[in-house]
Amino acid sequence: MTRPHTAGPARPLRIGPRAAAALLLVTLIGIAAFGWPLLADRQSGLAHSQDAPWLFAALLPLLVGVVVATIADNGMDAKAVAMLGVLAAVGAALRPLGAGTAGLEPMFFLMVLSGRVLGPGFGFVLGAVTMFASALLTGGVGPWMPFQMLALGWFSLGAGLLPGPDRIRGRAERWMLAAYGFLGAFAYGTVMNLQGWVLLQGMDQGLSFHPGDPVPANLARFFAYCLATSLGWDLGRAALTVVLTLTLGGTLLKALRRATRKASFDASATFETGVGVAQDTPQEQVQEVTESDKTARTR
Repeated sequence: MTRPHTAGPARPLRIGPRAAAALLLVTLIGIAAFGWPLLADRQSGLAHSQDAPWLFAALLPLLVGVVVATIADNGMDAKAVAMLGVLAAVGAALRPLGAGTAGLEPMFFLMVLSGRVLGPGFGFVLGAVTMFASALLTGGVGPWMPFQMLALGWFSLGAGLLPGPDRIRGRAERWMLAAYGFLGAFAYGTVMNLQGWVLLQGMDQGLSFHPGDPVPANLARFFAYCLATSLGWDLGRAALTVVLTLTLGGTLLKALRRATRKASFDASATFETGVGVAQDTPQEQVQEVTESDKTARTR
């Protein structure tokens, strides 16, 4: 006889050793993809439009590897995969609502809350899959898409690495998530600026990328470029993430944790023996069954 596992507090999906190795590999590839132009010499090809297809070809198998490794480590079952699909669909549907106007992208607050409840590994895969699905939905497929997938995956992963809910709950938790969303939105915009900045040539000498120059000099020009071109855009994204997290965060956190408890991702069935038929069946019914069986045999 099986008895269901008693639902406890909602816990993030754990990252096993194989999933952690896959995440580390994806992260290293992403860092190299974003930062290698700063270290390349003048004769190197610096167009991300040329290397993006190769990055995309490497990224998709690695994302599948993260999911497979998490399943193999008993961290994600069919119910967790189903929740991943639902949240990715919701996030993809939220992106067109802002249409990128002034950086207003409402899906970022969903990534923060989902990464918080379901953990960093789940958050990374959710961020990448959501960006992929939203790009297909909005027609935003291009050489920038693999970089967006990586950046949003890191953004969601970071939310899962914040101090646990056993230490911070209630209003303090929402303010912590709002602060992370604010800083993370700027970090996302800065990382994506690095992807596009190296492609722009012929700008003001104080803003443009100079292949082969020392890294500190190029970084100084890069941050000047961010202040001059994208500060207002990133501020809109950050402000909307804060507002949605503080107003809707409490309700959505409860819903996600309730769904996680009901799904019981880490539940295991227990077996009990020693329950006999005679203990649960009245003596009269046992005698009737025995007599009917004897009658059938004599016939």
